[in-house]
Amino acid sequence: MNTDPVVTHPRLQLITLDVNGEQHDVVTEPRRTLVDVLRHDLRLTGTHVGCEHGICGACTVLVDERPVRACLMFAAQAEGARIRTVESLSEDGGGELNDLQRAFTDHHALQCGFCTPGFLMLAEGFLAERPEASKEEIREVVAANLCRCTGYQTIVEAIDACATARRGACVTPCGGPDSKEH
Repeated sequence: MNTDPVVTHPRLQLITLDVNGEQHDVVTEPRRTLVDVLRHDLRLTGTHVGCEHGICGACTVLVDERPVRACLMFAAQAEGARIRTVESLSEDGGGELNDLQRAFTDHHALQCGFCTPGFLMLAEGFLAERPEASKEEIREVVAANLCRCTGYQTIVEAIDACATARRGACVTPCGGPDSKEH
Protein backbone atom coordinates (compact mmCIF):
# COMPACT_ATOMS: atom_id res chain seq x y z
CA MET A 1 0.00 0.00 0.00
CA ASN A 2 1.33 3.41 -0.98
CA THR A 3 1.57 5.84 1.95
CA ASP A 4 3.07 8.75 0.03
CA PRO A 5 0.90 11.77 1.05
CA VAL A 6 1.11 13.27 -2.43
CA VAL A 7 -0.26 10.04 -3.97
CA THR A 8 -2.85 9.28 -1.27
CA HIS A 9 -4.07 12.91 -1.13
CA PRO A 10 -4.19 14.20 -4.72
CA ARG A 11 -4.83 17.75 -3.52
CA LEU A 12 -1.34 17.87 -2.02
CA GLN A 13 1.87 18.66 -3.83
CA LEU A 14 5.54 18.37 -2.97
CA ILE A 15 7.48 21.61 -3.34
CA THR A 16 11.05 22.49 -2.49
CA LEU A 17 11.69 25.92 -1.03
CA ASP A 18 15.07 27.61 -0.63
CA VAL A 19 14.62 29.55 2.61
CA ASN A 20 17.51 31.38 4.25
CA GLY A 21 19.95 29.29 2.25
CA GLU A 22 18.49 25.91 3.22
CA GLN A 23 16.41 23.58 1.06
CA HIS A 24 13.07 22.46 2.53
CA ASP A 25 10.77 19.84 1.05
CA VAL A 26 7.17 20.68 1.92
CA VAL A 27 4.02 18.71 1.20
CA THR A 28 1.22 21.24 0.97
CA GLU A 29 -2.00 22.18 -0.74
CA PRO A 30 -1.48 24.41 -3.81
CA ARG A 31 -3.66 27.14 -2.27
CA ARG A 32 -1.50 27.67 0.85
CA THR A 33 0.23 31.00 1.12
CA LEU A 34 3.95 31.43 1.57
CA VAL A 35 3.46 33.08 4.96
CA ASP A 36 1.48 30.08 6.24
CA VAL A 37 4.11 27.59 5.04
CA LEU A 38 6.94 29.68 6.54
CA ARG A 39 5.23 30.01 9.91
CA HIS A 40 3.44 26.69 10.32
CA ASP A 41 5.51 24.19 8.35
CA LEU A 42 9.00 25.66 8.67
CA ARG A 43 8.44 27.29 12.09
CA LEU A 44 9.94 30.61 10.94
CA THR A 45 7.63 32.73 13.07
CA GLY A 46 9.51 35.99 12.62
CA THR A 47 7.36 36.61 9.55
CA HIS A 48 4.12 37.98 10.97
CA VAL A 49 0.58 37.70 9.68
CA GLY A 50 -1.32 40.96 9.87
CA CYS A 51 -4.09 41.84 7.47
CA GLU A 52 -3.81 38.83 5.11
CA HIS A 53 -4.70 41.20 2.25
CA GLY A 54 -1.27 42.62 1.35
CA ILE A 55 -1.96 46.00 2.91
CA CYS A 56 0.02 46.09 6.17
CA GLY A 57 3.38 44.61 5.13
CA ALA A 58 3.92 42.63 8.35
CA CYS A 59 4.55 39.50 6.26
CA THR A 60 7.20 41.05 3.99
CA VAL A 61 10.01 38.66 3.02
CA LEU A 62 12.61 38.82 0.27
CA VAL A 63 12.07 36.63 -2.78
CA ASP A 64 15.12 36.74 -5.03
CA GLU A 65 16.22 39.78 -2.96
CA ARG A 66 13.03 41.76 -3.64
CA PRO A 67 10.43 42.56 -0.99
CA VAL A 68 7.24 40.51 -1.38
CA ARG A 69 4.07 40.24 0.69
CA ALA A 70 4.13 36.58 1.72
CA CYS A 71 0.37 36.61 2.37
CA LEU A 72 -0.27 37.33 -1.32
CA MET A 73 2.00 34.64 -2.73
CA PHE A 74 1.25 30.96 -2.88
CA ALA A 75 4.08 28.84 -1.51
CA ALA A 76 4.17 26.92 -4.79
CA GLN A 77 4.91 30.18 -6.63
CA ALA A 78 8.10 30.57 -4.58
CA GLU A 79 9.54 27.23 -5.67
CA GLY A 80 12.85 27.83 -7.43
CA ALA A 81 13.32 31.26 -5.85
CA ARG A 82 15.59 32.31 -2.98
CA ILE A 83 13.48 33.30 0.02
CA ARG A 84 14.85 35.28 2.94
CA THR A 85 12.98 35.86 6.17
CA VAL A 86 13.86 38.14 9.07
CA GLU A 87 15.67 35.19 10.66
CA SER A 88 18.30 35.51 7.89
CA LEU A 89 19.39 38.94 9.12
CA SER A 90 21.18 37.81 12.26
CA GLU A 91 24.91 37.84 11.82
CA ASP A 92 26.55 34.42 11.48
CA GLY A 93 23.25 32.70 12.28
CA GLY A 94 24.01 32.98 15.98
CA GLY A 95 21.33 35.47 16.89
CA GLU A 96 23.64 38.50 16.81
CA LEU A 97 21.77 41.52 15.42
CA ASN A 98 22.92 42.80 12.04
CA ASP A 99 23.59 46.47 11.31
CA LEU A 100 20.02 47.21 10.22
CA GLN A 101 18.53 45.58 13.32
CA ARG A 102 21.00 47.50 15.53
CA ALA A 103 20.03 50.75 13.77
CA PHE A 104 16.35 50.05 14.54
CA THR A 105 17.26 49.48 18.18
CA ASP A 106 19.54 52.53 18.40
CA HIS A 107 16.93 54.82 16.85
CA HIS A 108 13.98 53.39 18.82
CA ALA A 109 12.34 52.43 15.53
CA LEU A 110 10.12 49.84 17.15
CA GLN A 111 7.62 49.85 19.94
CA CYS A 112 5.30 46.87 20.05
CA GLY A 113 7.51 45.16 17.43
CA PHE A 114 4.74 43.48 15.47
CA CYS A 115 5.46 45.34 12.22
CA THR A 116 9.25 45.38 12.70
CA PRO A 117 10.14 42.18 10.77
CA GLY A 118 8.24 43.46 7.75
CA PHE A 119 9.95 46.84 7.91
CA LEU A 120 13.36 45.19 8.30
CA MET A 121 12.87 43.01 5.23
CA LEU A 122 11.43 45.90 3.21
CA ALA A 123 14.44 48.03 4.16
CA GLU A 124 16.96 45.23 3.53
CA GLY A 125 15.63 44.69 0.01
CA PHE A 126 15.38 48.41 -0.70
CA LEU A 127 18.90 49.21 0.52
CA ALA A 128 20.35 46.35 -1.52
CA GLU A 129 18.78 47.90 -4.60
CA ARG A 130 19.26 51.57 -3.66
CA PRO A 131 22.22 51.94 -1.25
CA GLU A 132 22.45 55.68 -2.01
CA ALA A 133 18.78 56.34 -1.18
CA SER A 134 17.84 59.72 0.26
CA LYS A 135 15.67 60.16 3.34
CA GLU A 136 12.80 61.18 1.08
CA GLU A 137 13.11 57.97 -0.94
CA ILE A 138 13.28 55.93 2.27
CA ARG A 139 10.20 57.73 3.61
CA GLU A 140 8.29 56.92 0.41
CA VAL A 141 9.25 53.23 0.56
CA VAL A 142 8.39 52.71 4.23
CA ALA A 143 4.97 54.25 3.64
CA ALA A 144 4.10 50.93 1.97
CA ASN A 145 4.04 49.21 5.40
CA LEU A 146 1.79 50.05 8.33
CA CYS A 147 2.89 50.84 11.87
CA ARG A 148 0.47 52.05 14.51
CA CYS A 149 3.08 52.83 17.18
CA THR A 150 6.15 54.71 15.96
CA GLY A 151 4.97 57.35 13.53
CA TYR A 152 7.59 56.30 10.92
CA GLN A 153 10.15 59.06 11.61
CA THR A 154 12.35 56.83 13.75
CA ILE A 155 12.07 54.04 11.16
CA VAL A 156 13.24 56.42 8.42
CA GLU A 157 16.10 57.62 10.63
CA ALA A 158 17.19 54.06 11.41
CA ILE A 159 17.21 53.00 7.75
CA ASP A 160 19.03 56.18 6.74
CA ALA A 161 21.65 55.68 9.48
CA CYS A 162 22.21 52.08 8.37
CA ALA A 163 22.51 53.12 4.72
CA THR A 164 24.99 55.86 5.63
CA ALA A 165 27.06 53.44 7.72
CA ARG A 166 27.04 50.81 4.97
CA ARG A 167 28.19 53.36 2.41
CA GLY A 168 30.98 54.46 4.75
CA ALA A 169 32.06 50.86 5.37
CA CYS A 170 32.40 50.06 1.67
CA VAL A 171 35.91 50.24 0.30
CA THR A 172 34.50 50.88 -3.17
CA PRO A 173 31.02 52.27 -3.86
CA CYS A 174 28.46 49.95 -2.35
CA GLY A 175 26.96 47.52 -4.80
CA GLY A 176 23.65 45.77 -4.83
CA PRO A 177 22.79 42.40 -3.30
CA ASP A 178 26.03 40.84 -4.61
CA SER A 179 28.26 43.27 -2.71
CA LYS A 180 30.35 41.46 -0.09
CA GLU A 181 31.59 44.63 1.60
CA HIS A 182 28.56 45.17 3.87
